[in-house]
Amino acid sequence: MSAVKPRILTVNQIGYPASGPKSFRYAEAGGAFEVIHASTGEVAFAGETAPARQDEAAGTPVSLGDFSGLSEPGTYRIRINGEASSPFVIANNPYADLHTGLLKAFYFFRCGCELKEEFAGPWAHQACHLAEGIVYGEPDRRRDSAGGWHDAGDYGKYTGPGAKAVADLLLAYELYPQAFRRTVPLPESDGRTPDVLHECRYELEWLLKMQDERTGGAFHKLTTKQFPALDVMPEDDLAELYFLPVSAAATGCFAAVMAMAARIYRLFDGAFADLCLDAAKRAWRWLLDHPEVPGFKNPADIGTGEYGDAQDLDERYWAAAELFRTTGDEAFHEAFRRLALQQFPKFELGWADMGAYGSLAYLLDGPENTDPTLYARLKEELLTEADKLLAICSGDGYGISLTPADYIWGSNMVVMNRAMLLLMAFRFGGKTEYEHAALDHVHYLLGRNALDYSYVTGYGDRPVMHPHHRPSVGDRVAEPVPGLVIGGPNRGLNDDCMMEHLQGEAPARCFIDDELSYAGNEVTIYWNSPAVFVVSHFVL
Repeated sequence: MSAVKPRILTVNQIGYPASGPKSFRYAEAGGAFEVIHASTGEVAFAGETAPARQDEAAGTPVSLGDFSGLSEPGTYRIRINGEASSPFVIANNPYADLHTGLLKAFYFFRCGCELKEEFAGPWAHQACHLAEGIVYGEPDRRRDSAGGWHDAGDYGKYTGPGAKAVADLLLAYELYPQAFRRTVPLPESDGRTPDVLHECRYELEWLLKMQDERTGGAFHKLTTKQFPALDVMPEDDLAELYFLPVSAAATGCFAAVMAMAARIYRLFDGAFADLCLDAAKRAWRWLLDHPEVPGFKNPADIGTGEYGDAQDLDERYWAAAELFRTTGDEAFHEAFRRLALQQFPKFELGWADMGAYGSLAYLLDGPENTDPTLYARLKEELLTEADKLLAICSGDGYGISLTPADYIWGSNMVVMNRAMLLLMAFRFGGKTEYEHAALDHVHYLLGRNALDYSYVTGYGDRPVMHPHHRPSVGDRVAEPVPGLVIGGPNRGLNDDCMMEHLQGEAPARCFIDDELSYAGNEVTIYWNSPAVFVVSHFVL
């Protein structure tokens, strides 16, 4: 458990783009400040903070110090009232290494293969979870289950969350290809196919195994019956694996991400693209044949993550959008238009509410290829939602779009998902305030927050050191696996560790850097994936 007292003077501990807005936060009344060269103490910029405002989420007054006028590349600190901040850089491309690290994290999540020292460094480990899985309720039916990414701090693999993570990465590549020119490297790196597509393919090939060959539906998840102990390395987790029953939510996500993959991989591997599209169409037929399906619930003897989702309209909507965008088939367009009339969130990006992926797929298809009335309506709804987020940002001491109630389990996913949405609004609406607000969310993730933590392992002056992540606990390496986005403050205090140590804390301070805090300090692929998307926008 971390006992380090947070500084009240907080910055983005990685740094700031030279040409963009720059500011720090000071958790009490401010005043005159200086930006000094970290190596010499020489003053590079001087200014005055804005008056302090009470921040409800943090429970403290917060002053903002703006130093946008400083654009000279270098390494700096802020100095105010005798205190000095973490060092940070000002640079033309400050997030390139961070971006590679966030993407490399998916390699560390790989299941079913040896992570060799050449690529994994001290976090290498043997191949894991190679046994065939049992189809739950059919004990004599076993299927290949190897591959894919471990979902989180545990070793389960889940269709819907996996599809969200792949979708974020494929969208990032599609919209910001310049961010992926660097080699990670990965075992598959070949100088031809971008590494992000190699990494996504590793998950996609496993997702293909989650399609029931008998029906075309997608199994909801593949897990052991219970979680292993926290210090168990993946290769030592030898309990039997189970394919849990097909669900509509999983099948909709599967159809959508496979249609998306078919489009993006077409330029690199036509045979793989065909395989993905055929799988997407089979899954879509299952959805048509099963218009009303109960939401997934764990069987009584299963204690792993449920990812229950009673609403499947959003997943069907996403699937129709991606299949239409990939094929141009009017039957998918008509299905999308019908689903668009239904009431469900159409601009949420979470694993349970996937509607925004459908809306964005439709908008990205362009007004010339879509129903102009529906296109205009969805664009207006996107910009309206983004304006609501801007309004929240303007009232928040740290400039992000979380209300006090939004500090929930996985609040950093909410932060990055909303930054994604702001960047999409910037793409379609062009208002620079959307882009600047998204960058403020990056600043928050990397240390400019109420606790002075970089919420990405291995990056920043004061990163999280004790994530709830079994390989990081069990590998006997002092440093955790790098590049992992952790869940963040959670006002619900949903684990015993948080309940013991965080009673009475303000929402933005409900976090403890302790491996036992699974409700605040766990990691997952779908917290990393929106971070990759958002940071991609700011990588040259």
